[in-house]
Amino acid sequence: MRGFTHQLMALVLSVGAGAAMAGVDIQQWGASTGARVSFVETHALPIVDVQVDFSAGSAYAPADKSGLAGLTASLLDAGTQQRDENALADRFADLGARFGASAETDRATVTLRTLSNASEREAAIALLAEVMAQPAFPPAVVERERARAIAGLKEAQTQPGYLVERAFGEAVYGDHPYGRAASEASLAGLTRDDVVAFHRQHYTAAAAHVSVVGDLSRAQAEAVAEQLTRGLAAGQPPAALPAPALPAARVSRVSHPAAQSHILIGMPGLTRDDPDYYALVAGNYVLGGGGFVSRLMKEVREKRGYAYSVYSYFEPQRVAGPFRIGLQTRGQQADDAIAVVRETLQQFIDAGPTQEELDAAKGNIVNGFGLRLDSNAKLLGYVGVIGFYGLPADWLEQYPQAVSALTVEQVRDAFKRRVLPEHLVTVVVGGEGDQTAAVAPDAAKLR
Repeated sequence: MRGFTHQLMALVLSVGAGAAMAGVDIQQWGASTGARVSFVETHALPIVDVQVDFSAGSAYAPADKSGLAGLTASLLDAGTQQRDENALADRFADLGARFGASAETDRATVTLRTLSNASEREAAIALLAEVMAQPAFPPAVVERERARAIAGLKEAQTQPGYLVERAFGEAVYGDHPYGRAASEASLAGLTRDDVVAFHRQHYTAAAAHVSVVGDLSRAQAEAVAEQLTRGLAAGQPPAALPAPALPAARVSRVSHPAAQSHILIGMPGLTRDDPDYYALVAGNYVLGGGGFVSRLMKEVREKRGYAYSVYSYFEPQRVAGPFRIGLQTRGQQADDAIAVVRETLQQFIDAGPTQEELDAAKGNIVNGFGLRLDSNAKLLGYVGVIGFYGLPADWLEQYPQAVSALTVEQVRDAFKRRVLPEHLVTVVVGGEGDQTAAVAPDAAKLR
């Protein structure tokens, strides 16, 4: 579920190219407020899409306050110093504008879609600036959203899919910020003062990147960026996140009555600007990212029928985001399925793809991208990633050239150096509901 979604996201946001992208002109500059700005001018529709990314994801929350980043983002539309949450929602609706806010590992993201005519656009931008700079965080709403988060977590903890993701993050990253996850205790301990302090420290101009895509001029985009970040505290650039340590290979099992075993295998992998980026992403298409044409799918599903789906992907982040392989299978055959996955992976590490496989991967990656860029919002995703992570403005043009130039030797060399079996952790959740399932007696337990 989440694995397939992240596989697609990794391709959509990381591969980005194709001939259709060659003409995209991403203009970049620094606003007078200290924020960084990226802009693409396109007049195909009378729409302007705006995305403001802050270095305010879960990795920046204090170790004992996991869940704070997500709670803060969820409360941005709970009202401002000028209007309550209902009045705020009504005002966005009156303007025909759409607001969104979310937090992930590296960043918190605020989005706005508005009509491009001056009256609606200027009013919507002013409202977004108010939301970002002057959130009220009403005590009653903070309590309500915290209770909702705790209830959601309690429900999630009954699901093997959530449990395997959580245990995988802890096993791969340990005490690193990427390995932290909200608990009932950490959520219950969060206060309005925590939210206010986190917003004050991390929703700053110095930690912001503004992406603007749509029907406006460069001068108008400059005015938008200035208006959006003028009311923010100046702040300081975010502190560098530490590089994660490589874990020792081990198997961890989490009890759950599900008949299906949920399995994740992986280790810390890629940064966004990693020099092995192209070779690993292209090679991964052959290994497990290419759906039914991938090696893992052929070995695990087609030849042995162990799983309906099996996938692999790299999730590049500010520091080494995870490489993972995921599948679900009956509890009684979980160990056999894991053995096949490991054998298939080792063969790929040793020999790399065939020339035919690599050529097919190149063709799919380079030529299939135009279909994913048919709206301002999709293009905004690329622009946001490029700007937030400091990638070159012509990254979309560089990508097809780099992928097309890859050799089998380069892909094999990258996998040999970067995917290391002695550091791969394996997490298995569930399978007890399959009556003939056997749990290895020496398996490490995650509690």
